[in-house]
Amino acid sequence: MRRSLLSLVLLLVLAVVAAGCGQDGSKSDGAAPAGQGATFPVTLDTPAGKLTLDQQPKRIVSMSATATEMLFAVGAGGQVAAADSNSNYPKEAPKTDLSAYEPNVEAIAGYKPDLVVYSDDLGDLAAGLGKLGIPALQQPAAKTLDDTYAQLDQLGRATGHVAEATQLAATMRAEIAKIAAAKPTHQLTYYHELDKNLYTATSKTFIGQLYGQLGMKNIADAADKDASGYPQLSAEYIVKADPDLIFLADTKCCGQSAATVAARDGWGDLTAVRTGGVVELDDDVASRWGPRVVDFLKTVAAKVEALDPAGS
Repeated sequence: MRRSLLSLVLLLVLAVVAAGCGQDGSKSDGAAPAGQGATFPVTLDTPAGKLTLDQQPKRIVSMSATATEMLFAVGAGGQVAAADSNSNYPKEAPKTDLSAYEPNVEAIAGYKPDLVVYSDDLGDLAAGLGKLGIPALQQPAAKTLDDTYAQLDQLGRATGHVAEATQLAATMRAEIAKIAAAKPTHQLTYYHELDKNLYTATSKTFIGQLYGQLGMKNIADAADKDASGYPQLSAEYIVKADPDLIFLADTKCCGQSAATVAARDGWGDLTAVRTGGVVELDDDVASRWGPRVVDFLKTVAAKVEALDPAGS
């Protein structure tokens, strides 16, 4: 989410162990066994139209860090021949120097993929792969949790791991429902920081909807005049709003921490700073829409409970 969201913001105003791959695309051709309920050929609905896969893919190139996480989570990790440079989870992922932001079709083709999964169609990626006859499945950034579940289901069908994907989605739904049931006794306000330039995300975004599971109020909503979902706030605006919680999704990218926030001019007296409500998130977990959204919500819920132990 964060990297994908930030790339979108900056352009608009601004996933069994996989063996390592060489740049020649060398890797075992053995695919993970198809799971229960797997059927081929399978036809999938994609943003570019219908995509038919005649056989279970054996060499998948993932050009999306979230897709990589999902592929491994549904049991298709052994089919992933290569993953883009941002695919740092799980550790078994065959991360390469392939760039999802400046995709090189020839480099991708070098891994001899029978399926490429990507999020953003940058640099005419889909057209380039199409000319080479390489099947490509686009899974854009999720706008809702239902989008995440749908993408898991789609990857399960695309890779031959239908039952695994169905079970994973069901588990996620149950865990999120359990977390959401423990809402605070009063509505807490929050600020979610995407970068140190004070770009943030409103309640209508994917990340904002996750916070909404806990009944929290986003201080950025009133400032989103152009309805982009990702406004840039001023320090003065945030100080005046005085949020109960500050979530930092810029700890890795920008070196931000509870200490750096407290040192900002005028921020030392903020409620979140005084009460220990500044939360240092893992940028990657906070920026992706895959299975680890459950981990993200657990982190948020733990802090909410710490501030409101009497919450129902």
